[in-house]
Amino acid sequence: MLDNAVDRTISVSVAADERIAADAALLSEQLRVLRDRVFPPSSQKSLRTFSSGEAAKLVGVSDGYLRQLSIAGDGPQPDTGVGGRRFYSLADINALRRYLAEQARAKGNLAKARSYVKWRDPETEHLQVIAVTNFKGGSGKTTTSAHLAQHLALAGYRVLAVDLDPQASLSALFGYQPELDLSGNDTLYGAIRYDEERRPLSQIIRKTYFDGLDIVPGNLELHEFEHTTPRMLADRQVGGGADEFFFARIQAALATVADDYDVVVIDCPPQLGFLTLSALCAATSVIVTVHPQMLDVASMSQFLFMTADLLSVVRSAGGTLNFDFLRYLVTRYEPNDGPQTQIVGFLRSQFGERVLTAPMVKSTAISDAGLTKQTLYEVGRDSFTRSTYDRAMEALTAVNSEIEGLIIEAWGRGEGGGV
Repeated sequence: MLDNAVDRTISVSVAADERIAADAALLSEQLRVLRDRVFPPSSQKSLRTFSSGEAAKLVGVSDGYLRQLSIAGDGPQPDTGVGGRRFYSLADINALRRYLAEQARAKGNLAKARSYVKWRDPETEHLQVIAVTNFKGGSGKTTTSAHLAQHLALAGYRVLAVDLDPQASLSALFGYQPELDLSGNDTLYGAIRYDEERRPLSQIIRKTYFDGLDIVPGNLELHEFEHTTPRMLADRQVGGGADEFFFARIQAALATVADDYDVVVIDCPPQLGFLTLSALCAATSVIVTVHPQMLDVASMSQFLFMTADLLSVVRSAGGTLNFDFLRYLVTRYEPNDGPQTQIVGFLRSQFGERVLTAPMVKSTAISDAGLTKQTLYEVGRDSFTRSTYDRAMEALTAVNSEIEGLIIEAWGRGEGGGV
């Protein structure tokens, strides 16, 4: 009788395992079919072109000035559509920035040149590494990370997005289907692992369809760091050098590519494991996303307690934890929801200026864009009800511009900043 029960348990277990594997394969195939249909003919995402007015706003000049440059044949030339309308790719816009910066430098106007090309000065301005984190899933970390990285790229910075979440939602937003597009050692784990298969981060970084924005994609192999690190700590098998501690490995990997970027945006996993701790130790700044619901705030309280305890252990072991800024970002906010408004007021009363002034409102425009694995920056205004699009874009611009301002202050280009 007992043997029959054991056999039945094993049979059920195997059947369940096979069923889950079959469901995973089915879902993966359907996602591939969807990608082929949404992004033909190459099944790869591409960024839309920008109108002359949009390009002028991004560069910081008037539309009339861009028209004069185009007519005179000066600088990069846009594509011309029906009725003589001019369209610029992001690569065109960045080339235009460099052209205008060269013209300004030739006239001795270095401040104007800096306003066009905003790259950091490697001698005086450090690589800004922003960790976007929270303990609770659904707080908007990935959406925040993707839109922040794209905003900074559109503004002309050199940006590296790092997907540190094994679920790889950020990678999916950038057009990667991990089980199809990545093989082994293609994530950040490949650059921070402990064995001989460790690779230079420069070999793992991939270009995206956003000019000036690269990505380190993620997949399930990131979990390996959570498994191998305890073994290394238990066995005390650490090599020499500055990256011998687990919490210094991401920082050391990013240092090898620092000259190529101005800002790194890290989308952390929704758990406080070795990956998140390593990201926080590598970070120069932190954004904690919080959904204004009481359960989420209570969860964030536990997250902060646990983070403080673990980081204090890291600090006692020699880790450095000096953030340029630590800010709380209210996400998925509904201004007409009374309880949410009360919670936001409560957070501001507790944390003051550490809560970003601009909240990210809940918007159907962002969720609708996500149906095709796109962000709001990738879709045009004509794809939505204009008032819905404008409301969401206004909130996005306010949030990301505020964070950009903190980056600029941290570099010493403005006043203020600090934790």
